[in-house]
Amino acid sequence: MDRPPRHPATEIKVGVLVALGSVLLGLAMGLLWLWLAPKVPLYADSKAVYLKDPEGEQRAAADGVFVLLGLGAGAVAALAAFLPTRRRGGGIAVAVGLAVGGVLGSVAAWRLGVALGPTSDIVAHARQVGEGKVFDAALELGAKGALLVWPMAAMVVLLGLTAAFGKREPQPAPYWYGAPPPPPPNQNQNQNPNPGPPLPPPPGG
Repeated sequence: MDRPPRHPATEIKVGVLVALGSVLLGLAMGLLWLWLAPKVPLYADSKAVYLKDPEGEQRAAADGVFVLLGLGAGAVAALAAFLPTRRRGGGIAVAVGLAVGGVLGSVAAWRLGVALGPTSDIVAHARQVGEGKVFDAALELGAKGALLVWPMAAMVVLLGLTAAFGKREPQPAPYWYGAPPPPPPNQNQNQNPNPGPPLPPPPGG
């Protein structure tokens, strides 16, 4: 049995809840990024601060970890938003909530990871640890386009789930549905449907 459509205020509430849930998921993603992202080792002398591994790819790897976490978070957010609204249909509110929440969640993950990571004041950090001692550089996100991975992944997963398992709209009846049945076929196929006038009798008859 089909349920009545939701009120617009309810639709807005659903979108806001989806966005807030994405922000909370973004905080968890920020902690995972801080834990999983490779560290960039530095050391300093009396003149400057140097990279311990100049040819290392730790910064690029940190961006890659953020992208992978964004893909996973987008898929989880889309699945969590789709399942409760499957029977009624998600509607535009779920899609907008996932898009906005994905951007906010990515920003929250980025800022939380940077805030909880090593300080960005590398000069003060170098003085604190001493000359020649190795310390970690601040956690950074070099490719800011990675912030859009989450919302794009959420949209793709939502579209896939809707296409595969979403509510189906009833198909309209064919144009011939309810039309009167065709007339029965003529039993005498050789009978002329439009007979002409009767022939005159033969002469002398």
